[in-house]
Amino acid sequence: MKLENEEALDHLIICHKCHTLHEEVEIEDGTKALCSKCGSVLYRFDSKLADYGLALSATGLIFFVLANLFPLVKIELLGHEQFITIPKTFVALFDNGFYFVGLMCAFLIFIFPLLIFVINFMLFLLLKLRKSPDFTKSLLILLSHIKPWSMSDIFLISILVALVKLIGYAQIDMGVAFWTLVIFVGIDLYMSKQIHVSEIWMLRRRLYAQERA
Repeated sequence: MKLENEEALDHLIICHKCHTLHEEVEIEDGTKALCSKCGSVLYRFDSKLADYGLALSATGLIFFVLANLFPLVKIELLGHEQFITIPKTFVALFDNGFYFVGLMCAFLIFIFPLLIFVINFMLFLLLKLRKSPDFTKSLLILLSHIKPWSMSDIFLISILVALVKLIGYAQIDMGVAFWTLVIFVGIDLYMSKQIHVSEIWMLRRRLYAQERA
């Protein structure tokens, strides 16, 4: 079904808590708009969002690469040492015939988290340079679709649960990648909670409007 006036929807926003529909209004830099019914934050506007969004995305990418290059943990049992890495987790599933589970793990703990941070980096860089408005729109739409599927935080929790169960049977040493994964997950959670896609849309619209003016 095609709406007669799709552009009018760009100025409407729904509260994520009480689902009250609001008309989006211009707010000053550094301020936020609240829901008229429940008082929840609807959106914020920060002209420096592209700057620290770009910095967080670049930092997250660095820690993600480090988390995948080095061992997460070293397990020593009866004199035998085994190193566990992130790629090795889903490769082991493929080797044991769990192809669907291995494919899902590869997407949820490797491909999607990496893709989200690559998209964020490209998006904030283009917004900072005020280039390619159509491409940034496509990136935002893609980001909205894949963002809920990043499970790096769930993966970290599952590692901690497994280590707690093994700690009485084997000697466990945390590797460099474990701590870089903790930092990466922290950055990922911070960006998910503090930088909403709706705020990036608003920043994009204002930046390109200023460029056209």
